[in-house]
Amino acid sequence: MRNKKLIAPPFTRELPGPAWFRVADMPAGATYPVHSHPWGEFVYSFSGVMEVRLETDHLTAPAHYGIWLPPGVVHEGLNRYSATHCSLYLMPELCQGMPEAPCALEVNSLTIAILEHLRMHPLALPLSQQNHRLLDVLRDQLRTATRYKNFLPYSDDPLLTVILERLEKNPADNIPLAKLASLSGTTIRTLNRKCQEALGMPLNEWRQRMRVVKAIHLLEKGGKVENVAFEVGYSSASSFIAMFQRQTGITPGQASSAQPLF
Repeated sequence: MRNKKLIAPPFTRELPGPAWFRVADMPAGATYPVHSHPWGEFVYSFSGVMEVRLETDHLTAPAHYGIWLPPGVVHEGLNRYSATHCSLYLMPELCQGMPEAPCALEVNSLTIAILEHLRMHPLALPLSQQNHRLLDVLRDQLRTATRYKNFLPYSDDPLLTVILERLEKNPADNIPLAKLASLSGTTIRTLNRKCQEALGMPLNEWRQRMRVVKAIHLLEKGGKVENVAFEVGYSSASSFIAMFQRQTGITPGQASSAQPLF
């Protein structure tokens, strides 16, 4: 990422309380440097797409997904475009029942409503009983959220790296995956097997998710749904909308209306 702007992590030694919530605006190209902390962290983006780079993985969270980082995980937070995100911090004693490894969590409408409420009503010390209960409910919702290894995983496999980079650089390229496999000296069956093993999904599923991430960036920059559909490889807005809603749980119009606070 060029011209990245380093932003210091907000808490390095201790939290204001056992559970804490904060909202932050990230300009395009901003990065939290590589760091770790003794508490767990759930990251959710109200606008934009948050990314977290780990020592051996790269997690991505578009609309309706968040990223969970257990205590002690070394990570780097970044975003390619401006974003407004929040973090829920939990001391180790409150992480019971949360995933033991970093992952993406699918958030439901109740979770989003709580996050939006906390966004509009920042926490203050001492915490009110209402906010204590609200954080407990939020934690319960995250404990039972559907877990994914990653919304848009990557691989260091030489063959997959070349293919994924080609698809990512040209999201509108509708080359049949069987032909892409053939050009790479393999078969679509072998390629899908490698994708399933390395990415946890077939290549076509990965391409759809990549297009969702690309589309969110374009929509938040003001792109019209019809134009964005074409730019990510769809000949009709209706097929694009159906795919987008299936992947994220919201429509492209809802994604485009999520604006940063600044």
